[in-house]
Amino acid sequence: MRSVPHSLQDLHKLIAAAPPGDADALQAAQARQAVLTKPAGSLGRLEQIAEWLAPWQGRHPPRVERIQIIVFAANHGVAAHGVSAFPSAVTAQMVANFSAGGAAINQLSGWLDASLTVIPLDLDMPTGDITQEAALDEADCLAAWQEGMAALDSQADLVCLGEMGIGNTTIASALSAALFGGTGADWAGRGTGVDDDGLARKASAIDKALTLHKDHLGDPLEALRRVGGREFAAIAGATLAARQARVPVLLDGFACSAAAALLHAVRADGLDHCLVSHNSVEPGHARLLKKIGQQPLLDFSLRLGEASGAALAAGLVRAAAITHNGMATFESAGISGPGE
Repeated sequence: MRSVPHSLQDLHKLIAAAPPGDADALQAAQARQAVLTKPAGSLGRLEQIAEWLAPWQGRHPPRVERIQIIVFAANHGVAAHGVSAFPSAVTAQMVANFSAGGAAINQLSGWLDASLTVIPLDLDMPTGDITQEAALDEADCLAAWQEGMAALDSQADLVCLGEMGIGNTTIASALSAALFGGTGADWAGRGTGVDDDGLARKASAIDKALTLHKDHLGDPLEALRRVGGREFAAIAGATLAARQARVPVLLDGFACSAAAALLHAVRADGLDHCLVSHNSVEPGHARLLKKIGQQPLLDFSLRLGEASGAALAAGLVRAAAITHNGMATFESAGISGPGE
């Protein structure tokens, strides 16, 4: 039964208690990898992915048959500053598009034969404007964490996380700056396609928020409450629940990575059960990935969100498991191994 956090202090305890990977499963994966019919390392990152899956699923052989995709949607008060090329109403409109099967993620989830869960988070109640107040009070922040934790299918072999929310690349930039330093200009990108004036407004809003909340950003969870958002808390919650349930995680782009980066900021190995699916064209994403020590699986010039990059990369993760499990060994195929 999952523990339910009732305070930010409870969350700190849950993160601190998150289990490590299964060492026996890792050893078994490495041992099999060493005797498969190929030169060592010749399948590159496919080998690394298989050896990542096993310990975080807690079993060998790993499998990637049951995939869950979760998209969290929310709105942001900072959008009123003209930081996006689209109005906040688009968030709810896109949620309706997901429900109707018309979005990119619907097509990718069908290709994977994955389950798609879309969770709107109080779309009629945008977060507080971070340039003037905290994004969320503690109760609302915890409620979003809890919703994210509850959304996870604990029987999934892999979970892909993503988001939808007008204004959320501004929040991703502000949260990244709060966690890892820097200014609005260091982190802000064009998001949905804002012009130069929009980019300047975005950087200015981030700087105002950092100045307003500067005395409260030492705790990553408090930083989330003050300059984050509901979908950010929910993604962090789902990521934590996945660690507890031994479900490996694929993170989507900049906003999703910034949300999960909270766990890295709290403990250095907090994202070891995660891979980042792709490098977004948002300039802050590459900067963030260096901070959290992640190498993305793909670089496809994506910037859509909605877990599209994570779903695309899930095909590679499935391929890694299938290859690892299905290949013959040198002995079973009657092929001379290295040095024989």
